[in-house]
Amino acid sequence: MAQNETFDLNDPVFPQALKERMMASGGYPYDKKLKRSDYEADLERLQIEMVKVQEWVQSKGERIVIVFEGRDAAGKGGSIKALTQYTNPRHVRVVALSKPSDVERGQWYFQRYAQHLPTQGEIVLFDRSWYNRAGVEPVMGFCTPVQRDKFLKDAPRFERMILDSGTRLFKFWLNIGQEMQLKRFHDRRHSPLKHWKLSPMDLEALDKWQDYSAARDLMLEKTHNLDSPWVILRANDKRRARLNMMRHVLLSLDYDGKDEMALGEIDPAILGHGPGFLSKVE
Repeated sequence: MAQNETFDLNDPVFPQALKERMMASGGYPYDKKLKRSDYEADLERLQIEMVKVQEWVQSKGERIVIVFEGRDAAGKGGSIKALTQYTNPRHVRVVALSKPSDVERGQWYFQRYAQHLPTQGEIVLFDRSWYNRAGVEPVMGFCTPVQRDKFLKDAPRFERMILDSGTRLFKFWLNIGQEMQLKRFHDRRHSPLKHWKLSPMDLEALDKWQDYSAARDLMLEKTHNLDSPWVILRANDKRRARLNMMRHVLLSLDYDGKDEMALGEIDPAILGHGPGFLSKVE
């Protein structure tokens, strides 16, 4: 979006000029959303496979961590809901932490996240994670550059310990374009069911798009590696993003009763790995 192009989120009408560009924003490769009927049919097949994964994790004593990161309104919560809709919340937990308490601020940075890691037979999904220190915190001034730089060195070591414990780790970055984020913010602002999702910090972040992009790029550069790679999802279309996210998880696991035909194939235009996959259009 042009720097001098603004609009009022309180206006119930989203500008047509932005609407016309929202799907293509951020270098998105498709003009339209995936058809709902196609999405729902594929989603059901993948959710059946996720139930199998849950049972396999319990029977084999596996531990799985799935991290979801991305800008506000990127679709993290919806992706988590799609993955967990038919799983047992006693064995598949979602962790979405609020701001740290005074006690937590005095602890080792990773301590409050480590206590939520799974025990045997569990899957834990983080709706935002320790990577707050690589994105939200430095951009919004909640940590110093020194703290951020230390985190970027420590995060791969922390994840190496997770992996060495026998825990499987997936890291997803959901990438959306600026116009698409604005449209989703606008929809939230005018929804009686979702307006609570639009926080003052979200509004403050509207003017920090480039800062968040720079923070994201640095994070990916410093914390993407072969052992703990970042999986990038182009997420302007939530449906395609969710299906490809679930396919990646399912294809990565050798679980009992796996139905390869039900999984389908990953779309390489939607899912890729590491900083090189991101478009430079933004």
